[in-house]
Amino acid sequence: MKLREFKILTFDVVGTLIDFEAGILDYVRPIAQRAGVQLDDETILHSYGKAEGIEHERTPGLPFPLMMAPAYRTMAAELGLPADEATVEGFRLSIPAWPAFPDTVEALKRLRKHYRLVAMTNSDNWALGHFARTMEQPFDDMVTAEDVGTCKPDPQFFAYARGRQSPHGYKLEDYLHVAQSQYHDIGVAKRLRYRTCWIERRMGKEGFGGSPAPAVMTEPDYHFESLVKLADAVDREE
Repeated sequence: MKLREFKILTFDVVGTLIDFEAGILDYVRPIAQRAGVQLDDETILHSYGKAEGIEHERTPGLPFPLMMAPAYRTMAAELGLPADEATVEGFRLSIPAWPAFPDTVEALKRLRKHYRLVAMTNSDNWALGHFARTMEQPFDDMVTAEDVGTCKPDPQFFAYARGRQSPHGYKLEDYLHVAQSQYHDIGVAKRLRYRTCWIERRMGKEGFGGSPAPAVMTEPDYHFESLVKLADAVDREE
């Protein structure tokens, strides 16, 4: 199927469009340095990924910003970091400073010429508001865990998001789900018979960084190392 045949692109946001790993590292590195704790970046990210996975199991319907305090406490216990209340709450409050990936804004502007763009994020509305401003408001619709009452990879999240688009007449075959996370997105979307596009932001790196590890890897329908490569592929079909 040609990329131009799709009519709607649904996007994971954090990890696909927003560089949450950079945001986490920007927050944790100076804390570790002040505490005299020597940590490399992958150790920090792996610890966060494990901690987030624990919180998904414990409170699967909670938007991820509300998981950040308990996840930080778990990280702090593992890594020997301070865990006073100001530091714990500061982790969540660092969200507005998280950057977009360098290719995000340009690529979304190009893709919006051809598709309806919909955000599907485990964020709450507060966090997504900040992310959308960082990305220069690219979306036609935005669906959050706060809206749905559950988080990906729960299939109900996808059902709710599709229901929101149904007044526009889209069928399942019109959708391409674009995401970085095998755990939150690619696996469940493929099981639900969506066409999937894996943006492998960590291509060439070992492990899953700040994302929880999937039980199994899922083969996507399309696979690119960056969002701009997807936009390039769409443009080549002209």
